[in-house]
Amino acid sequence: MTSFDYIWELLAPKVEFANRKQACIRLWNSFPIEQQRTIYAAIKDKKTKGQFVDYNPYFAIQKNARPQLKQLSMNEYYARFGTTEEQDGWKMTNPTGDRVIYVKGG
Repeated sequence: MTSFDYIWELLAPKVEFANRKQACIRLWNSFPIEQQRTIYAAIKDKKTKGQFVDYNPYFAIQKNARPQLKQLSMNEYYARFGTTEEQDGWKMTNPTGDRVIYVKGG
């Protein structure tokens, strides 16, 4: 079995997406093996946790290839955690120079 066969089996796309297989193979093969492993692990983790994975296998691969960066405004962060202190992997940043945000992941 190839690495693509494993991701295709994991995604188990419905028959209406069979026509996307060649496009998925090209997309999958465009990633280095380390990124393929990361994509596979992310999709497997989501499925194990019962989280949504796109039904279209091409989009499932594509969306999980990107680093999952979460972002909150300072007000959203404070509402969630009751503090502005960094915690639980969240980092404060000011990328534009005029507004503090908190980011996690990536």
